[in-house]
Amino acid sequence: MGFGSLWHWIIVLLVVLVLFGRGRVSEIMGDFGKGIKSFKQGLNEDAAPGQAAVPPAQIPPSPPASQATLNGETVVDSNQPKPR
Repeated sequence: MGFGSLWHWIIVLLVVLVLFGRGRVSEIMGDFGKGIKSFKQGLNEDAAPGQAAVPPAQIPPSPPASQATLNGETVVDSNQPKPR
């Protein structure tokens, strides 16, 4: 009696039915089917054409070369001439 034989699977099925009962097994299979259905709907919603894509995050402009930020504060390079 190998692992893939018909009798092996019949015995496994009977043991599962005895342990969980017929009603519980049908509930589990129903929940499994609902999960697959919602998964397929989610895939179809993502692939639906005509839906607006989420805009990418906007990157703020970088400060001029003479200025930099350190911990949120603007730091001015002392080697650059100051504007008059």
